[in-house]
Amino acid sequence: MLVSVIVPVYNVEKYVGECIESILNQTYKDIEILLIDDGSGDNSKKICEEYVQKDDRVHYFLKEHSGLSTTRDYGISKCKGDFFIFVDSDDTIKPELIEKVLPF
Repeated sequence: MLVSVIVPVYNVEKYVGECIESILNQTYKDIEILLIDDGSGDNSKKICEEYVQKDDRVHYFLKEHSGLSTTRDYGISKCKGDFFIFVDSDDTIKPELIEKVLPF
């Protein structure tokens, strides 16, 4: 079962790399990571694009700034997973989080 991890990104160049790493290091590997950039003005785009090149589970989308709710909705419209979760771009998650929240 594919799990989509939706990460709204907005001016978080100091944190987004660590966030993405924590998602990539999940014990459950059948994931896609959707980085939804809400029009960042810092280096967030560059960092996100570097991760797209490193791992084919990472996808990057740039949209016009419209706020967190709209950005999350956009992520939902792009995800292909059987389940989805949100992770804030300035947070990190424990390696077993996705495995523990799956309903099986």
